[in-house]
Amino acid sequence: MTTTVANNPDRSRFEITDDGALAGFAEYHRHENEIAFIHTEIDPGFAGRGLAGTLARAALDTAREQGLSVLPYCPFIRAWIGKHPEYVDLVPEAQRTRFGL
Repeated sequence: MTTTVANNPDRSRFEITDDGALAGFAEYHRHENEIAFIHTEIDPGFAGRGLAGTLARAALDTAREQGLSVLPYCPFIRAWIGKHPEYVDLVPEAQRTRFGL
């Protein structure tokens, strides 16, 4: 199986595919040097494979590479960052309490 994560800026989301089939996405809103993650969804047919975590890591790694601050409005992305403290620095310090980080 081949899993790929790609940014689809035309749809404002990162998409994860599994063997070429769309398995899920993480929607975002981008403004200047910030990216706000709004919603993450994995198709139920792909559940239980860890794809949401793979998607979150790739999206956050891309944000880091681009020097973007992350606003995790999406409950999944927020919880994932909470479980992976090496990503907390992406959330502006002044916003961390707001997101429970």
